[in-house]
Amino acid sequence: MGLDYGSKTIGVAISDALGLTAQPLETIERSGENKLRRSLARIAEIVREKDIKKIVVGLPINMDGRSGERAALTLEFVEKLKLRVDIPIVMQDERLTTVEADEILDESGVKKQDRKQFIDQIAAGIILKEYMEKENGK
Repeated sequence: MGLDYGSKTIGVAISDALGLTAQPLETIERSGENKLRRSLARIAEIVREKDIKKIVVGLPINMDGRSGERAALTLEFVEKLKLRVDIPIVMQDERLTTVEADEILDESGVKKQDRKQFIDQIAAGIILKEYMEKENGK
């Protein structure tokens, strides 16, 4: 499972059974930056429902390679998630994934006003795909 953690939403993507492809699954809406209880519960529910074996979380590293406030918040989120699920959680550099997701939606003809509902789950799919490619040596 791939997660794109944000201040208002969490994009979710999952791989196929063979771990070859990543598909967007859903976008979890958050009511606020510090409101995580329902989001964590939904992620744990997906882990159980889909028999997820590993979670890949996008780490928002700055373009200069340094970690900023968003990276710190993401790491805090991961620590809370570890209390809810008993599977490995790994971090994946997510630089430019939202830009790439926006380009994919643009090329697919999705109107700008309709992109918000898809962009985070597409970004989660890119994070997961890049992790799987790295693990498979591609």
